[in-house]
Amino acid sequence: MESGSLLRAAREAAGVGLREIAALTHYSPSYLSLIESGKRTVPAEVVAAYQCALGESADGEQAGAEWIQRVAASDIGGDALDRLEAAVDDLASAYPTTPPAVLLADIRQHLGYAARLMDSRKTLTQHRRLLVTVGWLSLLACTCHIDLGETAAAAARGHAARDIAEEADHPEISAWCLETRAWQLLTAGNFVAAAKVSRAAQSVAPQDSSVFIQSTAQEGRALARLGDTTGTHDALRRVARLVSGLSTPERPEHHFRYDPAKSDAYVATTLAWLGDPAAESYARHVLTDLAAAATTRPRRIASANLDLGLALVAADKPDEAANVALVAVESGRLVPSNYWRVVEVVSGIDSHGAPDAAIVREAFRDTYRAADRLRPGTFTIPS
Repeated sequence: MESGSLLRAAREAAGVGLREIAALTHYSPSYLSLIESGKRTVPAEVVAAYQCALGESADGEQAGAEWIQRVAASDIGGDALDRLEAAVDDLASAYPTTPPAVLLADIRQHLGYAARLMDSRKTLTQHRRLLVTVGWLSLLACTCHIDLGETAAAAARGHAARDIAEEADHPEISAWCLETRAWQLLTAGNFVAAAKVSRAAQSVAPQDSSVFIQSTAQEGRALARLGDTTGTHDALRRVARLVSGLSTPERPEHHFRYDPAKSDAYVATTLAWLGDPAAESYARHVLTDLAAAATTRPRRIASANLDLGLALVAADKPDEAANVALVAVESGRLVPSNYWRVVEVVSGIDSHGAPDAAIVREAFRDTYRAADRLRPGTFTIPS
């Protein structure tokens, strides 16, 4: 039975009507009806209120107490959930520096462990915590599948995360599902849909959340690809206001926690995609900061070099663009979801008649040929 059904069964076994339990617990009948029917998650305080009310009922006291014991029973020991939640934070923090296939293997192991816990008896609070944890794991797995160009698997994981977020009534995960989908649409070249889904994410996300900032930035990048200068700059200003005064999170590398230091990198990408002349200085600034940072972030450095390469193409500097693109390619840190960005820079260099485009193209083939054999169809660098 679902948790709400257990509470209803406990009430009925004790011979207590819905309006009576509402009067005893001081909750409205309509609210308790939603909980008992499974349309709302079951807060721990509601369980405690039922337990108190049914324990004081003269008729069916023992039957009601037995049902409450079932609701509160758990086979999950001690700090099992604490450790699983901590592992999720570790995995999300490892995302920027770990190859997606390697990270995905670890995520699958933790999902398997979570599935075994899901089959155990647990309290209502433990049930929701476990649901939320599985939601985050599924969302992170979806992101890795997108990076690997595995669209069907990404869709399956994304749908699972969305359904779990709905069941757990967790708007932050719901918003991240939309933001992640917007990124996938963006990498697939569906810029109109990417902008629309980014706005949908903002409508769901808590106003003070990392995902609200990230989805606003995502909207700006989609609008940049559409050539909407006014909309792009408006989105960038909104992100700047949201980030202003924002402190650095305890784990800035965490994929689901917005690090203010990322802001300039997003601006550089957005301006480069818009073809704005300011992109070059932003991209150079980002690379300087990344080189001086205490923690090396090779994937972000590779992306920043691609931003600079595209900006240099726009500034009619194809030779330097080829040099920085070569640095990004030979880092070995690019993932299939970023291959199209290499194609764009190489095509831009080619359009200027620069011979160095061939060097970048061959380096790309040499570096990523093995990966492409594992994922047919992702190797798209032009001949």
